[in-house]
Amino acid sequence: MSGLVLDAISMRFDLPNGDHVQALKNVSLDIKTGELMSVLGPSGCGKTTLLNIIAGFLAPTEGAVTLNGHLVTGPHQERGMVFQKGALFEWMNVRENVAFGPRMNGVPKSESAGKVDHLLEVVGLHDFKEKAIYELSGGMQQRVALARCLANEPDVILMDEPLGALDALTREKMQGLVLKLWKETGKTIILITHSVEEALLLGERLIVMAPRPGRIHKEYNLPFAEMGVGADLREVKHHAEYALTREEILNMIWDMEEEIMGRTEGAA
Repeated sequence: MSGLVLDAISMRFDLPNGDHVQALKNVSLDIKTGELMSVLGPSGCGKTTLLNIIAGFLAPTEGAVTLNGHLVTGPHQERGMVFQKGALFEWMNVRENVAFGPRMNGVPKSESAGKVDHLLEVVGLHDFKEKAIYELSGGMQQRVALARCLANEPDVILMDEPLGALDALTREKMQGLVLKLWKETGKTIILITHSVEEALLLGERLIVMAPRPGRIHKEYNLPFAEMGVGADLREVKHHAEYALTREEILNMIWDMEEEIMGRTEGAA
């Protein structure tokens, strides 16, 4: 059985004072191989917790995650992670960072060198392969992080706000790169974002989560990711359906935030 399956995932954090936080409640998803899915929702809805469970960093209190029929019980290279900041090794140059995973897996340098060079070409950093990490811009560092993730040949790429710290122009270029990599590699990609526009552009499937407890509120199947591959993303944003869906989701999240504020004020 191929694909990623989340079966009734719940996550409860018990606090020292005896209270608890129900971060997720009964989240179920069936994600097909090669799908590009974005996850959106207000702060505190459990987006990052969900991603960490899929990555194997957290074990759910209820439910199970399976990938290609195998139970997820911890981190594994079949699930690669790209963080908001690249988490790169500052003491290594670009090439060494990308080659780190294959080296840890015992792949001889003679075998991995060609793949590393190819990945650097794909992400547009071939001319920067000998540069130190601190010499690169934020956007370039995220390109290195993507290449390093791909070097491990994961089945699923998990992205936690990977473009959130970038300026608007660089962010748009990186969005185009994510779409290019998705289409060329056929990888399953799950991307967490706080940006409604980004979620629309980078989600052929978009999940809106609601908070307290974190749960799936609404799901969309959208054409914009496919439309955006190799295209001008600003043109995609001018599509009438894009604008209508954006306003619908913005209002949805705004209503959630208003409800949260009301609860907070009532408790005070």
